[in-house]
Formats: sequence, C-alpha cells, structure tokens
Amino acid sequence: MKYSLNWDLDSLFAGGINSSQLKTKLAQIKSAIATLGDLLDRWDAASDAPAYQQFVKLIDQLQAIDAGLGQAGIFIMAVGDADIQNPDVAPKEAQLLDLETQAENVSGKLKKVLVQVPDANFTAMLARPELQPIAFNLTEMRDAGKELLDDKTEALINRLNMDGKAAWSSHYDSLVATVSVPFKDADGKPVTLSAGQADNNLLGNADPQYRADLLPAWEQAWADKEQLFADTLNHLAGFRLTEYAAHGTTDFLREPLKDNRLSAQTLKTIWQVVDDNKQFLLDYLDRKAALLGKKHAGWQDVEAPLNLPGSHLHHFTFDEAAEFIIQHYGEFSPKMAALAKHAFEHRWIEAEDRAGKAPGGWMESAPETNESRIFMTFTGSPNDVSTLAHELGHAFHSSVMSDLPLLRQGYAMNVAETASTFGELIVADANVKAAKNDAEKITLLNAKMDNPLAMFLNIRARFLFETHFYQLRQQKLVTPAELNELMLNAQKEAFGHDLSTYSPHLWASKLHFYIDEPAFYNFPYVFGYLFSLGIYAKAQQEGNFEDAYIALLRDTANMSTEDLAQKHLGVDLTQPDFWLAGVKLIKRDVAEFMRLTDPLVKK
Repeated sequence: MKYSLNWDLDSLFAGGINSSQLKTKLAQIKSAIATLGDLLDRWDAASDAPAYQQFVKLIDQLQAIDAGLGQAGIFIMAVGDADIQNPDVAPKEAQLLDLETQAENVSGKLKKVLVQVPDANFTAMLARPELQPIAFNLTEMRDAGKELLDDKTEALINRLNMDGKAAWSSHYDSLVATVSVPFKDADGKPVTLSAGQADNNLLGNADPQYRADLLPAWEQAWADKEQLFADTLNHLAGFRLTEYAAHGTTDFLREPLKDNRLSAQTLKTIWQVVDDNKQFLLDYLDRKAALLGKKHAGWQDVEAPLNLPGSHLHHFTFDEAAEFIIQHYGEFSPKMAALAKHAFEHRWIEAEDRAGKAPGGWMESAPETNESRIFMTFTGSPNDVSTLAHELGHAFHSSVMSDLPLLRQGYAMNVAETASTFGELIVADANVKAAKNDAEKITLLNAKMDNPLAMFLNIRARFLFETHFYQLRQQKLVTPAELNELMLNAQKEAFGHDLSTYSPHLWASKLHFYIDEPAFYNFPYVFGYLFSLGIYAKAQQEGNFEDAYIALLRDTANMSTEDLAQKHLGVDLTQPDFWLAGVKLIKRDVAEFMRLTDPLVKK
C-alpha cells in the first residue's frame, strides 16, 4: 500500500494527548493571554502614534495566541474523533474551552480599545505597512467593539456561555448517545441500531422496503426523548436570543449574516433562485420514485442509492482514490494536485474503516505548522472518493492562505464551503465520465444529485424551520408538538408537498440545530454550493483559471462576500444571474439522468 490510511499526529504534538508538549503549549497560551490583557490595559493610542509599534506587537501576540489555540484544538479533536472512548480527551477539551473563553475576553478588550481610537488616528494606524494587510479585519473588530458591553459584563457572558450555549450543545451529544432504534437485520432478526447506524441505513441502505420500515422506527426513537431534545433546543436558543438582546438586537439573522460577511439581500436572492428553480429537482425525485416502483419518493428515498441491473460500481482502494483525485485535480490545477499529493504522502488523512471512530468527516488546519488534517471513514465507494476530494478542497484553500497573517485567514463558513465543493465537483464529474455503461452512469448521476437535493430542498426546509422556530422562541418555550409541526410544514413547503413521507423529528436528530457557534448552520452550505457552481461554470468557460481561483481564495477573509465576487468574478451577488449559471449545470445533469432513465420507466 502506497499511502497510509492513518494520519500522523506527532508532527503536531509528539507523545499523545497527555504529552509534555501539549501541556507546555496550553500553559504558554494561558500565560500569553494574561500578558496580553495586562498590555492592553496599559496601551495608550496617543503615545503610541504615529508608528504604533506597540499596537503591532499587541496584534502579533493576539494572532500567536489564536494560532496556539488552533494548533492545540485540532490535535485534541483529532485524538478524540479517532478514539471516541479515550477518557483523557474530555479534560483537555474542557481546558481548551476555558482558554478559548479567556482569549475571547482579551479579544473583546482589544476591540473596545480600537473603538476608543479617534477615526483619524485609526486611519493612520491602518496605513502602517505591518497593519495594512489586515486593515479589513481590524475594521471589523472595531465595528464589533462598538456593540460590546463593559468588560466585566462581556467576561461574565463569556463565562456563562460555558454553562450556556456551549453546555447545551455538549448536552445534545450526550443525549444522542442514549438514542437507540430497535429494528431488524437483513435476515429479519431483532437488532438495536445506534443513532448513527440508523441514520446511515435510513439514507443509504439499498433496499427500499428496509428504508420504509426503518423510518417510523427512527421517528419513534426520537419521539421517545422529544421533550429532552426540546428542552435542549429551547434553552440553547434562549441563551442566544438573550445574548443578542443584550447587545441591542432582536434580529436573530443579523449575527449569522455578519459572521458570513453576507448581506440580507444576497441571501434573499439565493432563496428566490432556489424556490424558482426547484421544480426540475422535484421532477427528478418523481423519476427516481418511478425507478423504485413508487408514485412519489418518501423522505427515506431522497438520498437513497440506485442499484440498477448492470451497474457494478468500481470499488476504490485508498491508493486508487488518491491517484484518481491527484490526476483529476491536476487537469484543472497543478497546484491543487500537488497539495493533494503532499497530503497523502505526509499522512494528513485518517481514513481507516474501524470501530471506535466518530462519524462524519472534517478538515481542520494547524496554523503553527501550516498543515491540515482530514478525518473520514473510507469504504471505497465513489461517494467516499468525492468526500475525500471535498475535504482536500478545504485543505487547498487553507494552504494558499498559509503565508498571510492569521487574521487574514479567518474566512467565513459560506466561502469555506466553496473550495471544498469545487474539489468535490471535479471528482464527481470525473466519476460520471468514467462510467462503463448507462446503468453505472445513472447510479453515479443519482449520487451526484445528493448535493443539489440537499441544498435546494432539505437545507431549505431546515432554514424555514429554524426561522419560524426562532420567531416563536422569542415569545415562549416551544413544545415538542409545535416543533414537529414547524418541521413538517417546512419540509412540505420546501419539497412542494411532493413526498409520500416526511421526518417531523428532524429537528431533534439533526446536529446542526444544536451547534453553539455559528448559528443558522444551514444557509452557508447553500451559498458555498451555488457559489462554487458559478465558479466552476466560469472555469469551464475560461480554461486556465488557476491563478484567478487562488487569488479569489486568498481574499476570502479580506472583504465582504459581495465585494469578493465583484472583484474576482465581476458579478453582483444580489442579482440572480450568477446563481442561475450554476443552476444550469445541475439542470444539465438532471436532463442526462432523465434521458438515460426514460427507457426504464413504464409509460
């Protein structure tokens, strides 16, 4: 085997979770936070002018603290996800959270210090060569500082958050660990599925009857504990709304939009494009239902695989997946291919299929060593190859920014999904083109449709639900029955009342509703997907697009999203034209799917 299925964590911190290296790093961070707080208390803008040498040192120290937290954070998370039973991880997570809270207090203090600097002095400060590259980020910090309360109150809010949003989010994980689904195996024998196992089978089992039987059992498992999940969601959202109100706003979308550097008008345009262009996906779902012998697809069928006679999809070894990604990345960008090759060769990836690992996949960067780590479970399917390409796209994004100041690397979630989806698109298209016959091509096109179906329909439903939930939560505690009704109505609206079954307890089973930061963990995915489609369409039209693409990625934390698109793509994101270019690519795939499956459907 050429490439290892297991990652190397020793280059981050040698010796494991209890290593002296990690212990020393955490102690250094704690000391640096205290030192920076003291320096900020003594800093005087007037005496530091006009060179602002002391302020440059303050900013350097802040970025060093953030880098240290990032380095330690990726390591602790990696150790925990690779071995979910490791008892030494939770204490380190708690220690890290405490340091992050202290760092947030100091960061808030710096923001308020910037507010006190007169406008003319602040403009002169940003003109300093050492600060000019992060002028946009410092301006963001100053604007945020204008909304902060006094230092003691902000510190109290941050401390309470450890037993507030963060605690309720963590509590959700504990609750999910208690969920089990009594069911049956392939032979009809009784079996108890964990929440993760049941979710995987509900979405991915090839047997339509198995999925149809599992859905009510799945719903009942969450219904049995719905009051516990409702309490958790209500209190997490209640803390968040109280925090918003303390900072002067009742608009629960204001902070998520600000976090994503996105205007309300752009989001409105995106959802309008989605709603105006979903019918072809509903037609696709009807065709998929017909192939499954049904009139309408059920919730459990939306992302289900299609295994048609004659479809024998290639089972990739990890080495084959690596070479496939490197090859097809290289057809678009030699630099993307080089990064992917480096990641495989230097063991940045944990991909082994074994018990004891956390579900899902992620990519995180280690800022002090300019590396990334990718976590997933590789089983050899074409979908796994696409997932790997997705995470390597994230790693490429981070790599092209690694020489920038850390503040310039803080890109938001919406643009974070751009490079990853772009990488996934390259490989998904290559998979479809490599199909040996029509049956394989249909199967692969169906797998490729998981993304647009999720973005246009499923995540649209999640956004509608969360919007209506927060409107109601501003008035009162929301009961489980009301949450079920809100979710059911949101799904019916998003899916055009076109499904035969729904999942009213999705609000309980979907982790994204319980993430403490950021809020509204849904619309950034839709933005990133459609934004990457628009870029992909432009790249196909223009040919050599590598340098322009990298320039765009390097600016993702340096301006608003609208300015980013205008500067690098020459488009106005508040208008539908750019988004519609991406929609055309989806319609092309659906049209091919409909053409190929037309002979298979009884007229």
